[in-house]
Amino acid sequence: MKVSIFDVAKKSGLSVVTVSRVINQAGTVREGNRQKVLQAMKELDYQPNAAARSLARGKTGIIGVAISTLNDSFFDAVVKEMDDRLAERGYFLALSVSTDVFKSFENSLFQEDRVDGLVVLSPTNEFAYVTELEKKKIPFVLIDNQYCHESVSSVIVDNFIGGYEATKHLIDLGHQTIAHIRGPEPFLSSAERERGYIHAMLEAGLTELWIEQGEFSVSSGYDIADGWIRNVKVPTAVLAADDFIAIGLMDAFKTVGYQIPKDISIVGFDDQVFASEFRPHLTTVRQPAGELGRCAVDELIRKINGVADADTYHTIKLLPELVVRQSTAKRFHK
Repeated sequence: MKVSIFDVAKKSGLSVVTVSRVINQAGTVREGNRQKVLQAMKELDYQPNAAARSLARGKTGIIGVAISTLNDSFFDAVVKEMDDRLAERGYFLALSVSTDVFKSFENSLFQEDRVDGLVVLSPTNEFAYVTELEKKKIPFVLIDNQYCHESVSSVIVDNFIGGYEATKHLIDLGHQTIAHIRGPEPFLSSAERERGYIHAMLEAGLTELWIEQGEFSVSSGYDIADGWIRNVKVPTAVLAADDFIAIGLMDAFKTVGYQIPKDISIVGFDDQVFASEFRPHLTTVRQPAGELGRCAVDELIRKINGVADADTYHTIKLLPELVVRQSTAKRFHK
């Protein structure tokens, strides 16, 4: 026989109204009673009807996530964390993978009556997202956004600190000829990591800056290193704007016999899954993927529930972490 809400009420010793409020995540239930209901539901293996829940709450129970690519373990980790946190709150995650904003909205899920809210992860055309979402009156949060917007909440990483700490690590190891391969436009992270590099160099009295324009790809790192090698002009250390660039650098240098880190030290950014799997293990700046996902979900749920003031916005800035591995070493000057 199928378990009903009345069975849960009887098992928990509470009223059907209280059980209903717990199921529909109403904020008017004492924590002790909420735990009793949850325990009774668990013991009875009670699964509330999703459609009925949505109708009762006036919500769909679905959160949309817009992302340009899944070919990135950092993005994967952020999405996985969001999915876990949303599941704890009774929400399902609907994913749209596209570089085209309007294709995302052509998807019938991304309509005001189909999702309760939306998270946009590392958008390159965020003004279009912001305009469309505000027009549709869908609560949303940006992650790794490129600009500050009025009445828009976002969660970002302090990329300036990451670039600064990575460069300072190389300087402290005795390196003076340090190159930086910056990321592409229009990413704010590219500009901020470059700014951190410049600040650390000038702070140390190293005024000869070496900045190359790159792309977030393995081939970009390989091609730049190959050019240095052909021109016989190679730095002693490099800060790459991301781990893909760093792996490309390592591949090019190792191919012609350079030893890493004996001949050249390399630092990446992001701490992709492969960073600790290639040899030598890559020194990199770890972005707090889990915390990004958690903070974005918390902020979005506050907006959906009307807790966050609609007339204000929050920019949550998280700190990255330098992870020192095998690809950097002291530079001994002759």
